[in-house]
Amino acid sequence: MLLLAFVALLLLLIDTYTRWLQPVRPWLAGLTTPIYWVSSLPRRIGEIGDETVMSRADLEAEISRQKTQLFILKGRMQRMAKLAAENVRLRNLLNATELLQDRVLVSELIGVSPDPSRHTVIVNRGEDHDVFVGQAVLDADGLMGQVVEVYHSSSKVLLISDSSHALPVQVLRNGVRSIAEGTGDQKRLTLRFVTPSTDIKVGDQLVSSGLGGRYPLGYPVGTVTSVDMVSGNPYLKVELEPSARIDRSRYLLLVFSAVEQLGTGADAGK
Repeated sequence: MLLLAFVALLLLLIDTYTRWLQPVRPWLAGLTTPIYWVSSLPRRIGEIGDETVMSRADLEAEISRQKTQLFILKGRMQRMAKLAAENVRLRNLLNATELLQDRVLVSELIGVSPDPSRHTVIVNRGEDHDVFVGQAVLDADGLMGQVVEVYHSSSKVLLISDSSHALPVQVLRNGVRSIAEGTGDQKRLTLRFVTPSTDIKVGDQLVSSGLGGRYPLGYPVGTVTSVDMVSGNPYLKVELEPSARIDRSRYLLLVFSAVEQLGTGADAGK
């Protein structure tokens, strides 16, 4: 050890005061580089561990943060989906108004009857908007019902699916007339007094006939889904699926037809 220390001291003095060792200095540097790399390996491993290895608490906190962010993003996506669907419904309603010859007023459904035996809804249009009792109400696909009560800024609408409701209809294919009644089921109507000789079949589309002056002529009411014979009954059992999306539509059209406007004018004169 003393000999090595003496040699090291001698080399240090020679390197300091002479230039004799300068030619071998690059060779010695290349020889010692692996030694420096190996000696620094523990420190480098520690640094890598600090960057890549997280404590359990930190990991759980990061997972919780990401779950919260995912939940927020899902909520935003649902809101976007709702807005997109509402945009489609409004566009369909706009297309429907362009096809109507009668003057219409767009309204929004703001309430639904809590009584399951009564199919009524509340819309945000009333006397302030010239709404009147008996006025026909449509959605983008067909007849929804009629106004039965009018308030200052809202109205109550009786839906065609209500068990107390009936309206004159006719088969679009051949003009056969009948009466469509509500059943208390928002997806099912029935026809009254259809004899076995009546020319009606599954798939026929029915529209309002205009008889009675309550509903305008030609608005879609429903499509025949079944035609059955009932034992002991002289009439057929005919069921329809309503054209209107009674349980889904939010934006509705209040129709001001020429007949209705004349009727309201006569009533006002009385």
